[in-house]
Amino acid sequence: MAGAIIENMSTKKLCLVGGTLFVFQVLAFLVGGLIAPKPTSSMDLLAVKCVDVRRGHHSSPKWLLPWGRDRCDSIRGFEEAASKLIEANDIVFSVHIPFQGQEMSPWFQFMLIILHLDIAFKLNNYIVDDAVVTLDVAMAYRDELSDPWTEMARSVVQRKLQCTFPVSKTPDNQGRYYNCDILPLIELGSVAHKYYLVNIRLPVNDRKKINVGIGEINDLRLVTIFQNGGFTKVWFAMKTFLTPSILIIMIWYWRRITMMTRPPVLLEKIIFALGISMTFINIPVEWFSIGFNWTWMLLFGDIRQGLFYVMLLSFWIIFCGEHMMDQSERNRISVYWKQVVPIAFGSCCLFIFDMCERGVQLKNPFYSIWTTDVGAELAMAFIIVAGICACLYFLFLCFMVYQVFRNISGKQSSLPAMSKARRLHYEGLIFRFKFLMIITLACAALTTVFFITTQVSEGNWKWGDYNIELNSAFFTGIYGMWNLYVFALMFLYAPSHKNYGDDQTNGGNGMSSAEELQLTTTITHADGPTELYRLAGKEAQE
Repeated sequence: MAGAIIENMSTKKLCLVGGTLFVFQVLAFLVGGLIAPKPTSSMDLLAVKCVDVRRGHHSSPKWLLPWGRDRCDSIRGFEEAASKLIEANDIVFSVHIPFQGQEMSPWFQFMLIILHLDIAFKLNNYIVDDAVVTLDVAMAYRDELSDPWTEMARSVVQRKLQCTFPVSKTPDNQGRYYNCDILPLIELGSVAHKYYLVNIRLPVNDRKKINVGIGEINDLRLVTIFQNGGFTKVWFAMKTFLTPSILIIMIWYWRRITMMTRPPVLLEKIIFALGISMTFINIPVEWFSIGFNWTWMLLFGDIRQGLFYVMLLSFWIIFCGEHMMDQSERNRISVYWKQVVPIAFGSCCLFIFDMCERGVQLKNPFYSIWTTDVGAELAMAFIIVAGICACLYFLFLCFMVYQVFRNISGKQSSLPAMSKARRLHYEGLIFRFKFLMIITLACAALTTVFFITTQVSEGNWKWGDYNIELNSAFFTGIYGMWNLYVFALMFLYAPSHKNYGDDQTNGGNGMSSAEELQLTTTITHADGPTELYRLAGKEAQE
């Protein structure tokens, strides 16, 4: 009788395969831990206060530089501005990205700019409740120091101030600074140029209550967060190496399936679909972002990741269900609609949430869902609910694995009545399957942790301390784990050309047909379902 490779391969060869995969898994972690730098870096840039008294007399925008030959006329502080009768509307906060003598690079992949305000307490100028700061922001770029600046985006945006004063508001504490939350300002999906310039005005209009009651803003700092170029190169190299590996094993796997005289069972189909989703996420289209200004790459990457999550989570449910060994007819996707529909619904919510921010940012890089009370609450609630749902899914998967193990234990009660050769065969088969289930559960646990921590880390840049980040080894290790897991599934569950010999089935040391019927069902095809399926009492349904 034909079976899967996991059933017919010798224990020595299986140990060799498992050891090889384990070595590659260790290498995946070591690549991130020893070769790749940390995933992201940040630059803390203090804005220079430039003076632009001619702002209203020019139809074309005027770009003010904080340093260089064309540097602007600047002031040290607002006391100097008051002494020179310079109005607040004529002050422009100028920031050049990156630091002088450095260059940005397409290898940085994305750029997130968050704003930090240094606001001093004054009895006659304090922050009122629900204060909103209005910013007139313009961004430009150039690729050579001698090139003129080209406008990239311009907008008037509002950000709500969330500030606390650590001590009592008394005359003695005037001049002390508020503790203010950072404010998301700009997010770019690509870093296609070498130099960027940000000019920010704080327009004041007492009659319209614009920038009134926001305290005394003494300094403005921009924190620029971007992906490390070294990490990007390691990441691209991993994708380039793993893409053909998964593609080749996937073609080999499906070729073996089509060689069977029976139609493929649900488990074989879902494994193949998982291989397709893994290949889709592996294809290193990011290489094109080095030469092209594709601002949609972040959104595209999120969509690919989301599709893979849907496929992986659905696979684990079906994988456990198809080996439940409860004699139920399960070999149809419709049987699992109660589990698959919530996964699909959650993924649609992920997509909508992503489109509400990164989708809009394709047209307006200053937009952020975190800038309004409702948007921030929804975003925070989404992250919390997503984390809870991920944990609940893992607990449900643990329950399914427990049911599978319990049913396997029930099947093991039939083993003592078998002949020694057949009993040893099934004992080895059950051990291999249990071990694979434990590996599946470990993979699910790490995936759940990865999903939650990445969601929290990305959100944390916009609501809290921007220094929180994940280790490179965690990224490369989890990514390598997914590929190795999918590779192992397609290899181990591919139909084997070896037969569990007839001499063992009917020979002197074999077992009778009555023994076989204790654990199997009628075989309707010469190369019918895998022995794991027969052990569970399942066959491919026409």
